[in-house]
Amino acid sequence: MAGATLSATGTANGAVSAQPATQLASGFVSKLVIIVPYVFLLIFFLVPFFIVFKISLSQVAIAMPPYTPALDFGGGISGILGQLKSLNFDNYVFLTQDPLYFNAYVTSVIVAGISTFLTLLIGYPIAYGMARAPATLRPTLLMLVILPFWTSFLIRVYAWIGILKPEGLLNQLLLSTGVINEPLIILNTYWAIFIGIVYSYLPFMVLPLYSALEKMDYSLVEAAEDLGCPPITAFWKITFPLSLPGVLAGSLLVFIPAVGEFVIPDLLGGSQTLMIGRTLWTEFNANRDWPVSSAVAVILLLVLIIPIVIFQHAQARAQEQGR
Repeated sequence: MAGATLSATGTANGAVSAQPATQLASGFVSKLVIIVPYVFLLIFFLVPFFIVFKISLSQVAIAMPPYTPALDFGGGISGILGQLKSLNFDNYVFLTQDPLYFNAYVTSVIVAGISTFLTLLIGYPIAYGMARAPATLRPTLLMLVILPFWTSFLIRVYAWIGILKPEGLLNQLLLSTGVINEPLIILNTYWAIFIGIVYSYLPFMVLPLYSALEKMDYSLVEAAEDLGCPPITAFWKITFPLSLPGVLAGSLLVFIPAVGEFVIPDLLGGSQTLMIGRTLWTEFNANRDWPVSSAVAVILLLVLIIPIVIFQHAQARAQEQGR
């Protein structure tokens, strides 16, 4: 009897001692899951951003690299303090004095905004159809949306040159069917840029929308229709508000890279189109003005932070309302 009591006591003590160890391991894993993304952002975002910002405070020079060093850490703390006093923001002042850069920023935001709206207009019906399709068919439809990523982005943009040029496939089709009498001038215009961006970034809009629409409880729509609500009204009052997280996520995934897009405006837009991605490339490679191009990149990043902050604020409000 005493032996059984000692055995039970030992087992209980072992279980008690094992429980804190399990909790400690679980707490370490949960902290590690949080720490790893921040370390990744620190290494691959903040450090490169600091380097670019550091170059933007320097002055152009005939050297390699083509700028005078700024914030050199070799002189210790006293040397850094002395350099901080001598820092200037002439490159940022120069951006405000030349209307080229302001026009490039405004044009890029407008083009990205229109492209995002067109992508949402096309992507929403696709995502809605995928979400309402039979469960056995959804993986196939999802694969078809992702299928363009299996081909090089550059090759797909080059393919649009063959489609949109005056003697391309689109004009040949329209001329042969009698829709038009002379070829349309689409290539090297902003219309070509819209087409290229919408085509290239459409999956980034469809996937978040599909994720939001698939999780929606469609019995709410059926209940509204049973109570006499027209289908269109039920869509705008129930379906669309519930899919707003997917709309916001997809819009950000399209708008942010579209603002700084370089390949599509360069290949489809031609030399007459003015966007900040082409301006940045020109300053960096053609003019060899790394400080000014770095200042352009820093301002572009600050411009893109605004929609991200708005999205996070909207997400926080949605979570508070859900509670």
